[in-house]
Amino acid sequence: MSDIPETLAAHLARETTSLCHCWRVTRRDGTVSGFTDHDRPLMVAGTTFEPRSGFTASEARETLGLAADKVEIEGAISAATITAQDIAAGRWDGAGVETLLVNWRAPDEAAVIRTQTVGRITRADNRFVAELEGPEAALDRIGGRWFRRTCDAELGDARCGVDLDDPALMAAGSVTAVVTADTIRVTGIETFPAGWFAEGRLTATGGAMAGATVRVLSHRISGEGIDLVLWREGGGLPAPGDGFGIVAGCDKRFATCKAKFANDLNFRGFPHLPGNDAAYGYATGGQVFDGAPLVP
Repeated sequence: MSDIPETLAAHLARETTSLCHCWRVTRRDGTVSGFTDHDRPLMVAGTTFEPRSGFTASEARETLGLAADKVEIEGAISAATITAQDIAAGRWDGAGVETLLVNWRAPDEAAVIRTQTVGRITRADNRFVAELEGPEAALDRIGGRWFRRTCDAELGDARCGVDLDDPALMAAGSVTAVVTADTIRVTGIETFPAGWFAEGRLTATGGAMAGATVRVLSHRISGEGIDLVLWREGGGLPAPGDGFGIVAGCDKRFATCKAKFANDLNFRGFPHLPGNDAAYGYATGGQVFDGAPLVP
C-alpha cells in the first residue's frame, strides 16, 4: 500500500469509517474518467468520480514474489461513458487504472493504493468485467526475439522496412453488408487478388468503430462479392456504409516475403532452421543430398 496521509490514517483508526473506492482510468488516447462505488459523485484531486450502477471490485490481494496478482472490476455499460462500441474498438484496452481509498465524508482524505493496467475485458448482459493487471504481469510476457523459421517483425515496422504507403499494398473501401458475426462484404478493393489482405490490418475510418484496427483473417472473392473475415475478439464489426483503410497481409513466411514484398534481405526469421523432422530423420536411399537450402 502507498503512503497514507495522516488525516486518512487517523480516520482508519476509528471504530467506524466512511470509506469507498474510486478508480481513475487514463486511456491510451489521454482521456481520463473517474468511477466510484459510492452512491454520489466525488471530487478527488481534481478528478470527478461518478457513481455507476453495480460498479464493484473483486477481492484484491498482494502476494510475495513475482507472481502476477489480478483484480476484476465490474460495472454496467453506460451510454454516457463506457459504451459497447468503445469496448469493441479496444479504446479501453491497456488503460492505466489508479485505485484510490477515499473518505467520502471528506474526499480530500484519499490515497492511491494500487496502480494497474486494464487487461482483458469481457461483456455479457449489458455489463462488462475488466481484468486489472499489476506491473508483475509484464514478467509473463515474452521479450526479445523469437528463434523460429517465420519472421518475428511486424509488416511495415522499422525492422521489416516495407513501405505500407505503397499503393500496391494498401487501399480504401467501404462496407456494403455484414454477412455473419465475423464477416463483412466490402467494395473498393476489387483490383486485388483473393488472399492479398489476409493477415493484414483493417482500420475503420467511419461509423461507431472509427479508429479501431482489427486483424483480417481471410480475404475471399466469390460471385456474391468480396468478403473479409475479421478477428474481432468478441467486439463488433464495421456497419454497412462505414469506410475503412486496409493494408496487405503477411503470413511471416520467407517465400511470401520474397515473392510478395521483394523484401527477403530484411527477413527477420530463420528459414533454414531444421525442424523436428530433420532432427529425428536419417539418411535413406533415393534422397537428394546436394547441400541445397531447405527453403529456397
